[in-house]
Amino acid sequence: MLNSRNILVCLIALLASTFALAQGPTGSAAATPPVAYASVSELNAILTPLQQTAQSMQSDLTKMRIEKWKTDGATKKQTLANVDSIQRNLQSALPETLAQLNGSPEDLGASFKLYRNLDALYDVFGSVVESAGAFGSKDEFQSLSHDMTALETARRSFGERMQKLAATKEDELTRLRVQVKTLSAAPPPPPKKIVVDDTEPPAKPVKKKTTKPKPPAAATTAPPQ
Repeated sequence: MLNSRNILVCLIALLASTFALAQGPTGSAAATPPVAYASVSELNAILTPLQQTAQSMQSDLTKMRIEKWKTDGATKKQTLANVDSIQRNLQSALPETLAQLNGSPEDLGASFKLYRNLDALYDVFGSVVESAGAFGSKDEFQSLSHDMTALETARRSFGERMQKLAATKEDELTRLRVQVKTLSAAPPPPPKKIVVDDTEPPAKPVKKKTTKPKPPAAATTAPPQ
């Protein structure tokens, strides 16, 4: 059974693929409207705290002393692997996605990519926090719990933005379909008629100029001697 998060992910994926097809093979619309200032401000209000949370997560993960936990080796090994995966994501995948989204704030593909990344981070980081609460120190657990709360806030806020963005794009696609249907049903324009005006009198022929021959020069007779 699908929960609300999975339904949102499926909806966004469908809209992203459909909108990409509507844009054409080049992947860009013929005329991209400017992004509204309110939309950019809303995105910045989510991404700025998210970047701060990512920095805090990296710092708190580095301070962990998993090798001192009172648990079996398999649990320590799995937690270390999870921490390594989270740090790679925070140092590489997440900054790249954020940069792509900053360049195109309403790009459905980039937005969906970030949402999936936050979803994966939330799941793996949640496992680390749970293990820290069971086997780690009190300070470790408190720091990681604070990061977890901030990450959940960013994920939830971005999910709400995705819902609004998906609804907006769906409306755009509906308008595009109506326009295409209207243009397809419209009759073709009638062929242009060429009208020949034969009421004008025919043009007079141009007379050729004739050159008169010059008279022969008179012969001169020599005087008698």
